[in-house]
Formats: sequence, structure tokens, C-alpha cells
Amino acid sequence: MIEICANGLQSAINAQIAGAARVELCDNLYEGGTTPSAATIKLARKYLNIKLHVLIRPRGSDFLYSDLEMEIIGEDINFCKQNGCDGVVVGFLNANGTVNTERTREIVELARPMSVTFHRAFDMTPDPFEALEQIIKTGADRILTSGQKNKAPDGRQLIGELIKKAGDRIIIMPGSGINAGNIKMMMDTGAKEFHLTGMGKLESKMEFRRDGVFMGGLSQIPEYDIAVSDVKKIRRVVEAERHLS
Repeated sequence: MIEICANGLQSAINAQIAGAARVELCDNLYEGGTTPSAATIKLARKYLNIKLHVLIRPRGSDFLYSDLEMEIIGEDINFCKQNGCDGVVVGFLNANGTVNTERTREIVELARPMSVTFHRAFDMTPDPFEALEQIIKTGADRILTSGQKNKAPDGRQLIGELIKKAGDRIIIMPGSGINAGNIKMMMDTGAKEFHLTGMGKLESKMEFRRDGVFMGGLSQIPEYDIAVSDVKKIRRVVEAERHLS
């Protein structure tokens, strides 16, 4: 089963066209993903007939949230529930890097009957096996992980160990750096669900371009490339996964 991390409405639609089974809708991938706008969520639900999960993350940086940020998270989850989303994607840590089980459990309960994925905050924990057991106890349905590496193929040994340890208690879903060329090695871990962007780029139609000025303040973020999930890239992964299953 292929889940596409879609950075907007067009990416979500492209994921559906390509045959993906589910979308994780988000925004601001350069910050690791944040909650998409209300309009994006509503329109995604309008245009998609595949499963729609929404990333609930009020900002970039760490996963240690204030009470005010938790209030935002709660409101966003209620909005997703009211607008027919199938799931939400969350992650909460303590200052020492362990899973904040109290907050996670509260959010899982708030989100029901939607599915709940604990995202790659998991990859920032000091002990992945302790974190696994903690997340299972919260009632979450799955863990998205790159095996505590930047890319899932590099973390596949740990991913395989987590899958064996988890058994049928929770789904372990590898994500980050997965493509048609490495989907087989990721399937060899025992994983059944896979998370990727299938990202491509559209050239901006702007004719005048101001050099040396960057809206995000970072020169490595391109101002005139539009990132969007690529139908052909996703379709290759979907077809490879189906063929190998």
C-alpha cells in the first residue's frame, strides 16, 4: 500500500491519478511538513476518493509543544473530523526525547474514529524500541519511520527489527527516500505500507525574476521551482509494489 506525502491539493490529486491508496496532506515540506490550510483540507476531501490523512503540526522545528500549540492541534483535529478526513498524523515528545505518552493518548482519543499515525518524531527518540512500546500503549494505529536515518533505505535494518517487534500490535510504515528503485528492499523488511512524496518540479511561468532575494531567507530553497508530486514517479512505485506483492 502506497501513501503519498502530498504538499498541496495538486499533489494530492496527482497521487490519486497515479494509483496511490492514501494521501498524507501537508504543507511546507522544507520545514518537514506542517498543517495544510482549511481550504486545502476541504478541497482535498472534495476531490479525493482515496483515503485522506492530514498532518497536524502547527510549526516546524521540534516536537515539544506548548499548551497554546496543543490547543491549535486540538482545533485542527476537530476540523479534520468534521470535514470527513480518514486520519491524522501527529507526534509529541518530551524534552528528553522520549514519547509524550499522555499527550499522544489524549490526541488519539480526540481523533477517533479517525486513524492516527505517529510521525517521524519517532526518529528523534533516543531508544526506538522503548518508543515503540510507548506509542503502542497510546492506541495509535501506525508509526511512520525512516529507521532513525535521514532515508528509510539506510534505516531498513532497524525498520525490519521494529516490524518484528511490533507484530500485529501496530503498523510500521517506512518513509523518506523510497522510490521505484528501492521499493523491493523496503518490502523485504516485512513492511506492508510505504510513504513517499514522488516529488517533481514545475518550472515557474514568471518572466521577470529577481536574483538574490529569497522569500524564506535561504538560498538553497528555489524561488522559481514549484514542487509537486509527479504522477509518473508515483505510478512506477505503485506498479512495482503491486508486481512484487
